[in-house]
Amino acid sequence: MDTSSSTSGELPVNSSADDAEHKQISETHCLPLPAHLQDLTNRARGYVEAASSANTRRAYAADWKHFSSWCRRQNLSPLPPDPQVVGLYITACASGAAERGVKPNSVSTIERRLAAIGWNCTQRGMTLDRKDRAIATVMAGIRNTHAAPPRQKEALLPEDLIAMLETVDRGTLRGMRDRAMLLIGFAGGLRRSEITGLDLAREQTEDSRGWIEILDKGLLITLRGKTGWREVEVGRGSSDTTCPVIAIENWIKFAKLAKGPLFRRVTGKGKDVGPDRLHDQEVARLVKRAALQAGVRGGLSERQREQMFAGHSLRAGLASSAEVDERYVQKHLGHASAEMTRKYQRRRDRFRVNLTKAAGL
Repeated sequence: MDTSSSTSGELPVNSSADDAEHKQISETHCLPLPAHLQDLTNRARGYVEAASSANTRRAYAADWKHFSSWCRRQNLSPLPPDPQVVGLYITACASGAAERGVKPNSVSTIERRLAAIGWNCTQRGMTLDRKDRAIATVMAGIRNTHAAPPRQKEALLPEDLIAMLETVDRGTLRGMRDRAMLLIGFAGGLRRSEITGLDLAREQTEDSRGWIEILDKGLLITLRGKTGWREVEVGRGSSDTTCPVIAIENWIKFAKLAKGPLFRRVTGKGKDVGPDRLHDQEVARLVKRAALQAGVRGGLSERQREQMFAGHSLRAGLASSAEVDERYVQKHLGHASAEMTRKYQRRRDRFRVNLTKAAGL
């Protein structure tokens, strides 16, 4: 069953105390605007929201709430930003003292919380100096003490994807949608937010991340990604059962889609298609579920296998299995550097350059 939720572009409401605090700050630092400038104010607010993804804003709002709550419990004020207070907070996060019954935060979580504090301070017209030694030195110590090697999701190779497709019922609307998402996610090398952010055509929804055009030779996807706008060409496959373009065409046809989001919730016991865009978490759930049912990496426990796969497994799978020049893979994935592309090539790129032999040994 789909558990999608609305991907509003607004920051979530944190608490009445946070709202009152934000309102007070706004009234203190912002002069009342003339009525004729109100429209520009609204437009500016829209541009501020467009500067970051909805997922990022939700995470930053939750992190700010976490920081504010910790400050209140310590009888400290979160504003104006005090580097010493922030240094104590990240220490509490690293040691597990930020909340009762909660294990210590990972280094990546603490870095995100720190970024969120800085972002929220900026939105309130204040500046947090993250280079202050009360923050920078503590953060360096946390990294040296607790940082672990990065954990990458396992790449799903073509044979894995084909096995996964066999577990999806192609005769139902939900099955058609899921097959289309798996195939376009792999063939397009798309992030999960890029998959669910697609529209049927240009400028159809406010929260769109891009749109598709079905052509004779394939599918042209126009995306607004982390590095700006890019076009992704998805050619037609050699088999109808694994062709991403045919999968998209079938989904559009039988779901009777004409305008708006491409991937939506399937409701009414699988017989109706709703108007709402599918949440990007559904891509990760789909990948995990299909990989488990297909027995991918069957020699491991179910828990281990579940942790290995996510939406990025499709993207990494294309990068690892496409036997073409690296620059084409880099362009397809929208990476700014070849080094980033190599991180996605889980197995194929290892020992590509052998410095041992090059040195004469």
